[in-house]
This record gives sequence, C-alpha cells and structure tokens, in this order.
Amino acid sequence: MTIKQHIQSKISEIVSKLYGIENVTLEVQKNKTEFEGDFTIVIFPLVKLAKKSPDVLGNELGEEIKNQIDFIENFGIVKGFLNLKVKDSAFLQEFSETEKNFDSTPSKNETVMVEYSSPNTNKPLHLGHIRNNLLGFSVAEILKADGYNVIKTQIINDRGIHICKSMLAWEKFGNGETPESTGLKGDKLVGNYYVEFDKLYKSEIKAQVADGIDEETAKKQAPSIIEAQEMLLKWEQNDADVRKLWEMMNSWVYAGFNQTYARLGVNFDQVQYESNTYLLGKDLIQQGLDNGVLYKKEDGSVWCDLTDEGLDQKLLLRSDGTSVYMTQDLGTAVERFKDNDIQRLIYTVGNEQDYHFQVLFKILKKLGYNWADHLYHLSYGMVELPEGKMKSREGTVVDADDLVQEMYLTAKEKSQELGKLESLSNEEKERSYETVGLGALKYFILKVDPKKKMLFNPAESIDFNGNTGPFIQYTYARIQSLLDKANYSAKGLSDAYLPNVGEKDLIMLLSEFKDVIAKASESLSPALVANYVYELVKSYNSFYQNNPILNQDDENAKQFRLQISDLAGKTIKKGLSLLGINVVNRM
Repeated sequence: MTIKQHIQSKISEIVSKLYGIENVTLEVQKNKTEFEGDFTIVIFPLVKLAKKSPDVLGNELGEEIKNQIDFIENFGIVKGFLNLKVKDSAFLQEFSETEKNFDSTPSKNETVMVEYSSPNTNKPLHLGHIRNNLLGFSVAEILKADGYNVIKTQIINDRGIHICKSMLAWEKFGNGETPESTGLKGDKLVGNYYVEFDKLYKSEIKAQVADGIDEETAKKQAPSIIEAQEMLLKWEQNDADVRKLWEMMNSWVYAGFNQTYARLGVNFDQVQYESNTYLLGKDLIQQGLDNGVLYKKEDGSVWCDLTDEGLDQKLLLRSDGTSVYMTQDLGTAVERFKDNDIQRLIYTVGNEQDYHFQVLFKILKKLGYNWADHLYHLSYGMVELPEGKMKSREGTVVDADDLVQEMYLTAKEKSQELGKLESLSNEEKERSYETVGLGALKYFILKVDPKKKMLFNPAESIDFNGNTGPFIQYTYARIQSLLDKANYSAKGLSDAYLPNVGEKDLIMLLSEFKDVIAKASESLSPALVANYVYELVKSYNSFYQNNPILNQDDENAKQFRLQISDLAGKTIKKGLSLLGINVVNRM
C-alpha cells in the first residue's frame, strides 16, 4: 500500500470515529501549492455535515491522523485544506518497497479470453485493423500484468460471398498468378481481386441501368454476383474444385497476415476459422425452441423476442434453415467456454457492432448461460485520416503494411535530420528506425481512450517532443546512457539520506504504477498506462534537469539519484511493453 493509499484508507475510519459520519469521501491529493506539506486533504465536504469551521475540523482531523499514522510528521490548515507533512524515512521506505516488488504480481486465479483482429480473407489488414490489434494485444498484456491468465484469440472470417468475389475475379483475370510470380504479399494479391470484382460488378450494373433496368434489379441480376452466389453454394456443397481454389487463396492470405502480425508485434494463443464455426449454434436454436425462449414463424424462420429487454426481435435461423452471423456467434461463445476454463470473454470490436453484442449477450443469458454476465464488448471508435473515411471495396483504405513502412521511413528521416543515431552501427540504426517508427504508431493510437473516435496523423505521431512514443523512448535511452556512464550497480539506500521535493514527487509517481495497471485492467483502457508513462517521463526529465547526478559530490545523493533513475527506466520500459512498444538503449 502506498503512502497516499494508506492515508486515504484511514480517513473514512477517522471521520466515522470523530463525527459519526459515514460514506463521506475526502480526497487525498498530492500537494501542489507553495504551502508546506506533501499531501492535501480537501475538508470542505465535511464542514456542513460536522457543523464545524474548516480550521477546527482541520485541527481535529490533523491531530487524529498524526496519532494514527506514524509516518505523518506534521500538518497545517490553509483555507479549508489540510496539508500533511510525511517523514522523509517514509518516502525512502516507499521507494524501497516499490523497487523490491516491481516484478511481483499476485495471481488473480482467473482466466480471461481476449478476442481481437478477426479479419476477412478477401483483403489485407488496414488502419482500422491496426487499432483493433494494438488495442486487443495491449489489453491482454495489461490483464496479464494485473495477475490474470490470458488467452489471446481471433476468429478469421474465411468464408462467405465476399470471399467468393475475390476467388471469382482471380479465376476471370488472374491468369494463374501467385504471390511468388508477382512478388506481392498474398493478402494484397487477393485484396486486389476483391477490388477487381467490385469494378466488374459496378460496370455490369451501369450497363443494365443504361438498358432501362432499375438499379435494385440490376444489382441482383448482374452476372458476376450470380456467379459468386453459385460459387458460395458449391463451396457449401464441398465442390472439390471450389474448395481447392479457396484453400489455395486463403493460404496466401494467412501467410500475408502472419507477416503483418509479426511486424506489428502481436500474436495469438488460439485461432478459429469461420469455415469451422459457421454451423455452430444450430443445436442451440433447437434447445431455445424446446425451452420456449425462441419461437418459430409460419415460414419456418426462428426468432428471439427481445422487446422486453428494450431491443427488437432477432432472426436466428432463416426459413430455408440457414444460419445468420448471430447464430454462429452464439455457438462460438458456447464452444469457447466449453473448450477453455475461462471466466471472462472480451470481444475487441468496433462500435458499429454495439447493438450486435447487446443482442448476443441477452440471447445467451435467455438460453440459460450464466457466464453471459461475464461477456464484454470492448467497443472502440473508428480511425479516420485527415482526408476522411476509408472504403475497402473501392481500394481507398490505408494498408497496414504501407502505414508501418511509412512510419519506419519517417522515423529514419527524422532521426537522420536530428542526428539522433549517428553513433550507432548501420544494423543498430535500422533496428532503431523500426522500433521508433512502430513505437510512434502504437503510442499515438493507444494514448487515446478506446471509446473515442480518433484522427490519425503520421507526421504528428513521430515528433521527438511532446506526448509521443519517440519522446518517451528517447527519455528511456537517456536514462540508459546515464547509467552506463556511471557504471551503475545497485548498492542500497542510505537511511540518512533526505530526499528533496523533486525526488519525493518521482517516488510517489513510481509507486503508483501498479495501481495504474489495476485501473487500466479494470477499465480495459491502455490509454491510462500510456498517459501515466508520459507523466512519469515529464517528471523524470524535470528531476534530471534540476538534480546533478554524475557530477554530484555527495555520494549518497549520487547513488540515490542513479537508483531512482534505474527504477524510472524499468518502469518506462515495462509501461511501454504493456502497449506493445519496444525501447532502444541509444538514441
């Protein structure tokens, strides 16, 4: 428990003892005024309830706090604020405890499954997928750091009409080309044919409309869409040729996805495929009918009535017996809980699917699955560019690989311009360009609260100053350079050392790291970690500028400042790792 947490935990108990007042929260804050004291308690909320003046209240509370908490040295009251002075030895003790327990995390004895990515195999990953992957991966890492067991998973949408569109276009225009013959990544090659299909389809619609056919009819009877539908039917009937083509083109896409995942630094413990799960859920439909939870219409279609939940009626099985996405998602959720000892399942999916997940969770609950209360939709806002939204079928998306390469090149250009990496070997420089470029991308995306829509600007993200990944990485490298120059090795603290204000501020901030992880874990928001690390870096840079280290004559002061620098560096590195960001030792 930190100094601040210890004080906070005692306040309610003391207020209850002195005044018999319950459920009043007096907030403990770090003192930012010129008045003496390390912490401030705002006592105004208690004035009316206790019917006493701020000065009288402050004195009574201050005396009781001083009596009950042995590390409180003194207190003062200034205009309704109770300022508490903490003994220097308490800060040294807090630093020692933070350092000692840095790598220890008690297990929560609970397993959480986190689903993210879940792409379609008819196109490469794009900027929207990047936010999804970075967010899901980071949340998984934060949950692990908070003591949970985590299973990272994705379900790949590898079947359906959209997949057949790419397959059909390749048959028509591909001339047998492959990733090897073209030099293209497999997912890009297949994605190109998805765009080609759309061009063909639109040209057919345009031609039919020109012949006097209305647009809606033209869309349904365009030759290409009819062929794609026929191909899907053949796929469902296990036609050997269609299945062979499907397997070949999907294998190209998987290889391409894996290259992108590797460069992004994300991974998965399990992978599921829609081609294996799309029939799941049909048994649940019968179960729901038998239990009276679902009902059948005259045409044979099956529905769930959620109007009593404030939602609508949801189709679960078409009249021809075929399932819909909801049916599949029901079956997949049940299978995941059956096959894995998990207590919670988190879906990382954009906010355009908010309603879908509301319905999914309600139906599972109606079907009698109590673990439905432990399903969570990590809903995030869309990523837009300065020029607006992206459209896959028109080929106007920001390709994930292209963006990552652009970040690498921008990092290289900026580093060379600023002369940041001149002392490194060419191999080290290349590694640094990649680390800094990807760090800029990841930090820029993850520092924004997941629920917010965001505008991505590559140029802003790679600035070496301000709230950016490169600025934080640079501070980490500065700390490593300092420790190298000092030939630092931990020697332990002197009990006689008296930390100054800047050192105390840094100690308090470092001690909050695990609490920040716990809050980020609870809220599933990497932004809390990102912004904590930025605050830590700002605090460390202020400390570094105002406290001589290498040329410090007092050996105790020098040793302590090196030790606090070392812990700050470890905390920055760990914080960035929870965002999937690597560090470099020299910049």
